Amino acid sequence: MIGRCTHVVDCRETMGLGEGGGIAQRGTFAECGSDVLAVAMSPGRRHITKPVCEITFALREANVLTSTMILNAGAGTPSDAPGASGGFGLTDKEVNQMSQFKLLVIHLGGVKNHITYKARLILRNVNCPCVVICEYPVDFEDFAKIGVKTSHVMPNEAKGGIKTNGKIVDIVSGVIRGETCSQEKLDEIIRKVKLALGGA
Repeated sequence: MIGRCTHVVDCRETMGLGEGGGIAQRGTFAECGSDVLAVAMSPGRRHITKPVCEITFALREANVLTSTMILNAGAGTPSDAPGASGGFGLTDKEVNQMSQFKLLVIHLGGVKNHITYKARLILRNVNCPCVVICEYPVDFEDFAKIGVKTSHVMPNEAKGGIKTNGKIVDIVSGVIRGETCSQEKLDEIIRKVKLALGGA
C-alpha cells in the first residue's frame, strides 16, 4: 500500500450501546500507540460519547496515534464540586493507564462546573498535559480560579494555589455531545493536539 496507514483497534470491552451498538460502553480502553489518549465520560442518556469516536478517527487519519478510554464513573460531579451530585471518580487502573500517555484529550460536557471540576480531579491524579474539549465556552481563567494549572494562566497563591499535577495546554469549546462534530472543529482539535505534542 502506498500513502495509507492502517491501524487495527479493538475498541470494545463490553457490548456496544446506543443506535446500532455503535457507542463504546463504560470501561472501554482501546489502545493505539502511547502518544494521545482521548478520555470520554460514561455513556448514558445525557452522556453521548459519539464525538469522541469522530475525534479519535480524525486524529488517527492525521497520523496522531490516539487511544480511547471511557470512564467507569464519568457521570455526575466530583464530591468536592459546589452543589456536588457525587458519582464522578477515577479508579487506580484508569489513573495508571492515563499516566502512560504524552497527552490527554478529555471530552467534557456543557455545564461549566462539571467541566472545570472533572478536569481538576483528573489532573490532580494524572501528571500529563491535557487538551479539554467541551460544549460550554470555558477559558483558562475558569480553570485557574479553582487551582488547575494551565499554559496561559496559573492559579493564584493567595486563593489556594496549584491543586493539580497535570496542566491544561489548550481548550476546544463548541463540541456538542451526541452531535456530529463539524470538520472545522475536527481541524481545530487536530491542530491543537499536534501543537501540544510539539508539532506545528
